[in-house]
Amino acid sequence: MKRLVWIGAALLAVALAVYIRHVSARVEWQSMRDEAQPADVIVVLGAAEYNGRPSPVLRSRLDHALELYQRHLAPRILTTGGAGGDPVYTEGGVGRSYLMSRGVPSEALIVETEGQSTLESTALAGEIMRRMGLQSAIVVSDGYHIYRVKKMLQFRGLKVYGSPRKERNPDFLRDRWNYVKQAVGYVLWRAGFGV
Repeated sequence: MKRLVWIGAALLAVALAVYIRHVSARVEWQSMRDEAQPADVIVVLGAAEYNGRPSPVLRSRLDHALELYQRHLAPRILTTGGAGGDPVYTEGGVGRSYLMSRGVPSEALIVETEGQSTLESTALAGEIMRRMGLQSAIVVSDGYHIYRVKKMLQFRGLKVYGSPRKERNPDFLRDRWNYVKQAVGYVLWRAGFGV
């Protein structure tokens, strides 16, 4: 009996590894596609901020969203992200301030400041969009992040296009690791775990 349990566990582990590899390949494929096209809003996923200034990663995401906005692909930009331990600033608020300093009018900006994770930020962004009657979005984040974010927003009934920020210094091994991490995150989310 023990032998059957071990065989079953081994088969399950192999099947899970194969599935994660499959999802990882889809994450990689999505990370290289820029699907930007006309939409109701550009959603920028938050990243670290330092005392009210965007980190290099967040700044790169915001600059990419600004470029899409200036190309008139969407009339609004929604910045996301909570405080992340900062008692004064939020990622979403810092993103809003940064874009305003670059000439985006305040009426074109929507901010989500409560999300503490990708799951929370996408849920809150989806709810904001629903309440505003917005049905389509261009998602801006790091390439490896786009697949999972798209799936989370599509789950909320939204039409979503991915547009990854420009990567300045690609790193083959780091990218592969990020694809696997996002695949695991996606699998856990599909299984009902909040990640």
